[in-house]
Amino acid sequence: MAHFAELNGSNQVVRVVVVGNDIRTSEGILGTNDMHVDGETWCREFYKGGTWKQTSYNNKFRKQYAGIGFTYDEAKDKFIAPQQYASWSLDANDDWQPPIARPSNEGDDAANPKRAQWDEPNQQWIAETHFNSETNQYDQNWVWDTSTSAWVSA
Repeated sequence: MAHFAELNGSNQVVRVVVVGNDIRTSEGILGTNDMHVDGETWCREFYKGGTWKQTSYNNKFRKQYAGIGFTYDEAKDKFIAPQQYASWSLDANDDWQPPIARPSNEGDDAANPKRAQWDEPNQQWIAETHFNSETNQYDQNWVWDTSTSAWVSA
């Protein structure tokens, strides 16, 4: 199976379709080769227009599997994930990075497992301990202290 992303005028992915490898194209049967220009042409003809780019389900080419809302960068020939937060920026590998690195010891305390979440309004990492089913809430809130590289009680 081959996967193709349809792009809008801004090169944003609006849908992803799966096409069987047995589809006949002007170049013969689609087959299993990567980056089928003939498959992109087939999609354009079958779906009556649009701009199509093949995407790799296994991330073998074009950086990563495209999803709705991803952007295709034509110059780099890759799909870029949507920006999660306004403060995040793309690194040299075209991955979104927060202004403060994600905590490295996330979830290191078995008694109080923490799952970090980015708090955009406060520009910090926050976390909660395990869910207490008796009180129906999380037991404690945490904030990542960048000066000590440790979780501190909020």
